[in-house]
Amino acid sequence: MQKKLNKKQGERLTSSLPYLIALASGILMGLTVAPVGAWFLAWIALIPLWVLVVTSAKGKNQFPPAFLWGIGYHGVALFWITGIHPMTWLGVPWLPSLAITVFCWGFITVLGGVFVAIWAAVMVRLSEQKPWLRVLIGTAVWCSLESLWSAGPLWWSSLAYTQSPHNLIIVHLGQLSGPNTVTAAIVAVNGLIAEAYINRLRIASRREDTKISSVSFAPLQFVNKYLATATGLLITLHLIGFILYSRPIAQPPEAALKVGIVQGNIPNRLLRSSEGFRRAQENYTSGYITLADQGVDAVLTPEGALPIFQRNLMATALVAAVKEKGVVAWIGAFGERGESYTISLFTFNSKGEIVSRYDKAKLVPLGEYIPFEKILGRIVQRLSPLDAHQVPGSANQLFDTPFGRAIASICYESAFPEQFRRQAAMGGQFILSSSNDAHYTAAMPFQHHAQDIMRAIETDRWSARATNTGYSAFVDPHGRTLWMSGYNTYETHAETIYRRQTQTLYVHWGDWLTPLLLISSGGYWLAKNRLITKVTND
Repeated sequence: MQKKLNKKQGERLTSSLPYLIALASGILMGLTVAPVGAWFLAWIALIPLWVLVVTSAKGKNQFPPAFLWGIGYHGVALFWITGIHPMTWLGVPWLPSLAITVFCWGFITVLGGVFVAIWAAVMVRLSEQKPWLRVLIGTAVWCSLESLWSAGPLWWSSLAYTQSPHNLIIVHLGQLSGPNTVTAAIVAVNGLIAEAYINRLRIASRREDTKISSVSFAPLQFVNKYLATATGLLITLHLIGFILYSRPIAQPPEAALKVGIVQGNIPNRLLRSSEGFRRAQENYTSGYITLADQGVDAVLTPEGALPIFQRNLMATALVAAVKEKGVVAWIGAFGERGESYTISLFTFNSKGEIVSRYDKAKLVPLGEYIPFEKILGRIVQRLSPLDAHQVPGSANQLFDTPFGRAIASICYESAFPEQFRRQAAMGGQFILSSSNDAHYTAAMPFQHHAQDIMRAIETDRWSARATNTGYSAFVDPHGRTLWMSGYNTYETHAETIYRRQTQTLYVHWGDWLTPLLLISSGGYWLAKNRLITKVTND
């Protein structure tokens, strides 16, 4: 009886092992970003799933393990979403706040699982193809799915951002064809290593079946063409990245711009109150005056630094200080559009006049607007008393300033490289990133900073990043952080950045790599199938 129980337990363990392996490897990929930052794991964390999908394609369904891998990765990488709870400072009761938080985190996590399951479905159909073709198509499909996902309103955790900010050399591949270049590198290297392991398994299986002496296979113990290719590809890609990283950055005096940043450190739970607004006026006004006295050319404030509408801005102490000091200011506040409002960044010139405005184009689903409002609106209103009247800005905005055209980004937009690419292609000379990450743990603003680093590298632009509670920063075109603030601290800081008009291959051509991978892999597959059909018919 005991033997039968032990046998059943062993069978259960064996049957559940693929699921555990897939989940564990997905979690490893999730550890590549903040707060852990083990970026090197990205180059091996996809291998177990690849092996499971390819070797077991004829047997058990590999969609559940793939789904679990996606759950592990996106669930761990985006765990910071749970930091929005409790939202009692917004008037949301504790229990509904927990429900909203769990739903948001669970939805994006499940979406990530579905994403990987779709990829696995394609790979299952390729189980009988040549390994080289599997790697090519697997890479193309993964990049295509990321492109499709990032075209929607809900996006953050590309494989590419696992390398930022620690592996800046490989992140420089983004200058060639955007973040999908880095993603393609990670998937291809993982795939080649996985194919090397699969090849070894099949050689060992044939050796055992034919009972051939191991001596004849001795060279294969040390040389594997897929592993050698993976190693060569990894080295070559880093060499290309190093060449891009090593290029000198021109700093002509006439292009210099001394920018100051004020990190107001006003907790969101206070920001909506009269006390919070008083502190915001006081902190941002005094910070502006301090920086103006230091001789800066302009001062940047965070998203919603003054949580009031445009019509009320002119009566604030901060705008009065701008008129007195004559230093340009970029002030985060709310714009108006009919009965709705926008999250906006306003340019005040030296006379204290508004000369340009940028409206946040990418809003956070549920956090800043209700998707499918006719369907979900009533449900959300039952859970939360919040009014969802925010509207997005136009997708083709340009942000002109007294110092030339800037690339503007407000908070969540940092995850969308096309926003930056388009503005750079239209003449944006430097990046202004204005954010408020105050309601999350420190892991989120650090991931946010990593996103901004990628955008600076891809567009070859200097970047100034102002946040409410951290991390504010200055970044050069090579992604090097010149200065970064503390967390939950009030700070002012000034750095000299430089306006640039260069255009990287990515800015000029966009993401050309993904279509190239799709066309080449599809062409290879069609040609191979036609050849097989012709030989069979002959």
